[in-house]
Amino acid sequence: MDLITNVCEYEAIAKQILPKMVYDYYASGAEDQWTLKENRNAFSRILFRPRILVDVSRIDLTTTVLGFKISMPIMIAPTAMQKMAHPEGEYATARAASAAGTIMTLSSWGTSSVEEVASTGPGIRFFQLYVIKNRNVVTQLVRRAEKAGFKAIALTVDTPLLGRREADIKNRFTLPSHLVLKNFEGLDLGKLDDKTNDSGLATYVASEIDRSLNWKDVKWLQTITSLPILVKGVLTAEDTKMAIEAGAAGIIVSNHGARQLDYVPATIMALEEVVKAAQGKIPVFLDGGIRRGTDVFKALALGASGVFLVYLTEAYHHHHRDVVRDTSPQVPYRSICFRLQKFCQNMNIGRPVLFSLAANGEAGVRKVLQILHDEFELAMALCGCRSLKEITRDHVVTEWDRPRIAPRL
Repeated sequence: MDLITNVCEYEAIAKQILPKMVYDYYASGAEDQWTLKENRNAFSRILFRPRILVDVSRIDLTTTVLGFKISMPIMIAPTAMQKMAHPEGEYATARAASAAGTIMTLSSWGTSSVEEVASTGPGIRFFQLYVIKNRNVVTQLVRRAEKAGFKAIALTVDTPLLGRREADIKNRFTLPSHLVLKNFEGLDLGKLDDKTNDSGLATYVASEIDRSLNWKDVKWLQTITSLPILVKGVLTAEDTKMAIEAGAAGIIVSNHGARQLDYVPATIMALEEVVKAAQGKIPVFLDGGIRRGTDVFKALALGASGVFLVYLTEAYHHHHRDVVRDTSPQVPYRSICFRLQKFCQNMNIGRPVLFSLAANGEAGVRKVLQILHDEFELAMALCGCRSLKEITRDHVVTEWDRPRIAPRL
């Protein structure tokens, strides 16, 4: 683990050690997976316009999100069923986020409950909400999150049905029998099982998620909680304006990790449209495709207030610490790491927090956050920025504005 130098490398390790059904669930996207690749590739088409001879002896990465001060504009996005990756699951993620001084978002479909995550100690945490048909359960869940000290609700709005994830269909994906969706434990709801010819999760969503969810429900949520509501899953200017009208406290530009509708734009491509439509009235955040500190810089230059990192990190240490280090004594560890690095260079996808959790538990998540912190700080220095407010649109050039810097002949 000491030789890991970028967050992508965790995926190669996780792929080796996780059961195929679990790895495929975390790694795959919808249908042709075009958007899954594009989420990553789109960042590579945005270039820097660095400024030189700036005194960068001191750099401040801190920022505030909904009034809460955090160490950097890099937060942890919600991902479901983290105990499939590592026995400590959401506990480990929560501790790592707290240690890094940033925000963790807990999924409705977590394998740890809001109360259990709160018990890990102090930290700023948001709760991601799926609205199910039983609104009494929704109300109860939101109030439990509020009572447990969570600071905001991230309302997922792009999942009236589950996207067609063909790997999950082939694998007949289901939650392993020793795990439960802890926030719904003991409630009379449908169960995730493998008695289906489809993905067990798709069947569960079809039976439980409320397809009638609409803008009126964003206002309804504000009547049952005093917590700010972030609308997660916005990709257009039109929906940005409607979110503001509905009283949203912020927007998360998200395509659900490319797991819902294929052939939607990469989130970094949709970001500027949303930012312009928001007109500074509410903060805009981004998730999807973040693998480098330079990606964070690009998102902020295009107007994001911060980014949410999808989870890549825990399984290796617990499940198979011998896979890389011990099972092949004739193969030097450094050689294996080199091969992992070559594998990563050819990957277009990744889920940094989940795979690092899989690879090395809490320490893996901590390392991912530290790597991205350090890379982002370096990008700021090399672009001549000493604080987040100094990162501007002029620091990047995109496909749609390159003509403006063409040399005059």
